[in-house]
Amino acid sequence: MRKTKRNLFAVTISVVMLGGLLTGCGGEKAGNITVVSREDGSGTRGAFTELLGIAVDDVDNTVSTAEITNSTSVMMTTVAGDENAIGYVSLGSLDDSVKALKVDGVEATVENIKAGDYKAARPFNICIPKDGTTEIAQDLIDFILSEDGQIIIGEEGYISEEASGTYKASGKEGKITLAGSTSVSPVMEKLTEKYKELNPGVTIEIQQTGSSAGIESAIEGACDIGMSSRELKEEELAKLQEIEIAMDGICVIVNLNSEVDNLTAEQIKQIYTGEITQWSMLQ
Repeated sequence: MRKTKRNLFAVTISVVMLGGLLTGCGGEKAGNITVVSREDGSGTRGAFTELLGIAVDDVDNTVSTAEITNSTSVMMTTVAGDENAIGYVSLGSLDDSVKALKVDGVEATVENIKAGDYKAARPFNICIPKDGTTEIAQDLIDFILSEDGQIIIGEEGYISEEASGTYKASGKEGKITLAGSTSVSPVMEKLTEKYKELNPGVTIEIQQTGSSAGIESAIEGACDIGMSSRELKEEELAKLQEIEIAMDGICVIVNLNSEVDNLTAEQIKQIYTGEITQWSMLQ
């Protein structure tokens, strides 16, 4: 009788160990999904929720339990540190600390965005008052829209616009203040760095305050140029000029150890609205 019990115990242990091995070799991923989102006023959040159907009739239905991050860098750090996390960042800001998922089987690449095949794509905009901005700020805008500026945008992994021509250093002096999107800021830093090389008498301050705050600063005259990673609303366009400087993709990201490589747009929507709460619920 003792021998029979020992044999049953051994079989039980073997089954448990085998189950663990099967899970480790690609079985269903377990665990509650950690939904990570950006703060209210983020242009990336606004574009992401609109493009993926999370926001309906201007109501953002992101699940209330989502972890909120206030910048692109914090978003990536949060996802990189949590094997069950999912988040989203600008294509141009993506690095190898996280894994970008395919959406509906389509990878987030410049080529796929240009072809219109990748669903989550949005414009990068700057905005100035209706009656224009300062001469020096306008000179920076002329540089950004020129061949020189658009080449930098392409080199940084964004999708460039049709260039307005070549740029010749103006020799202007003074200060330019930009405020707004933390997603636009990295490429803007590259653009302004080159602009200052051509015009060493210029100083430039970039305030990373979020798209909505940057737009409001442009309206109030608190900055020369606002930066937005979403399209301006009608009431904002009544007071500002909107200038598209590039196109960008929004990458859906997970931890490097995640077994997930692809999600449908509908699955992403269900995760962010709280309908899907566990990785094992994905089919």
